Amino acid sequence: MAVGDVAMPQMHAVKGVKIGSAEAYVRYPNRRDLVIFEFAAGTHAAGVFTQNAFCAAPVHVSKKHLEMGNPRYLVINTGNANAGTGKTGMENAKSTCFKFAALAGVEPFEILPFSTGVIGEQLPMERLLSGLQPALDSLKDDAWLDAAAGIMTTDTTPKGASEQFVLDGVTYAMTGISKGAGMIRPNMATMLSYVATDAPISRELVQQLLKDAVNVSFNRITIDGDTSTNDSCIFAATGQAGGIEISSAGDARYAAVAEVLTRVMKRLAQLIVRDGEGATKFITVAVEGGGNTQECCDVAYSIAHSPLVKTALFASDPNWGRILAAIGYAGVPELNVENIQVWLGDVQICKDGGAAADYTEEAGAREMEKSEITIRVDLGRGEAKDTVYTCDLSYDYVKINADYRS
Repeated sequence: MAVGDVAMPQMHAVKGVKIGSAEAYVRYPNRRDLVIFEFAAGTHAAGVFTQNAFCAAPVHVSKKHLEMGNPRYLVINTGNANAGTGKTGMENAKSTCFKFAALAGVEPFEILPFSTGVIGEQLPMERLLSGLQPALDSLKDDAWLDAAAGIMTTDTTPKGASEQFVLDGVTYAMTGISKGAGMIRPNMATMLSYVATDAPISRELVQQLLKDAVNVSFNRITIDGDTSTNDSCIFAATGQAGGIEISSAGDARYAAVAEVLTRVMKRLAQLIVRDGEGATKFITVAVEGGGNTQECCDVAYSIAHSPLVKTALFASDPNWGRILAAIGYAGVPELNVENIQVWLGDVQICKDGGAAADYTEEAGAREMEKSEITIRVDLGRGEAKDTVYTCDLSYDYVKINADYRS
């Protein structure tokens, strides 16, 4: 079960975006597993992708197509990752684009393919291709919830975020979905996430907005430390709600859009952690007092990745020595441990590198029993700070991944 508030909000329609879906039986019968996004002509889009060297065939194709121009359609299948599939997998990703381009009346490079699911198996191309026309026929502008459900794999709940905002008297929408519950330690973006706005933004700034927002959202979550072969995140700005195009980062509207996009992407990223495979607790690891942001990030991830810390969190065991150990091996140069302070929630467990004088196991246990826990670390060496979000490691995580292909 997901941790905390994971309810889908009102998903505001984005002018210039239509969504369709179909049951293609990619892996399982009787479930929506093929999702199509249609973007209005003139939409500017950008993407960030996995840095895994074994990245999937659709990642290669999508990156190449984005270099050629803006997409008109996204084609997303679940159940099969089309990763580790060699030349055949690459041809299958390309043929999906060619087939769909013929149906939609656009160029193949205007199609971005995405896949998620089991690695190392070839796509069932006959079934996948037969689902393209039904998905295309079902396009409508209020199907964000259908899309969120259609891209799920081991997720237990659909994930969405949406806001409306006003710029110069014009009301715009920013709406997005994400999926992911395991193999989560993005190093670029997310597992799969698609966010769109109807505000007018130049393509160059769409890319910059996406890069900046991803860095403080999807690049700051981890469930199990594994970086997927298929991680992809797309941000599209259709411009269909009107207004003058935002073409300079110095435009006051740019900062306003960046703020909304960051909130939406942080919510989508945190929903992935809240729905982590087998998760029972949502953990915020906040590190401050660093000499630079990177060392704060390194310490936060060291704590968030530690199986010993994560299992202690699951057991509600305030074994805070495991947190100190993770700080110590994070690789911070010339770290003076006597300057380090650590808190569980409001309870200080470590003061000046040793046990806080007024700390008690009972107080620590009370914090660890909560479903949402904050671990705060002060390195005592500067003003930099960073935050990473993670979850605990439970018996169910092992069960889910042991049975993943059954």
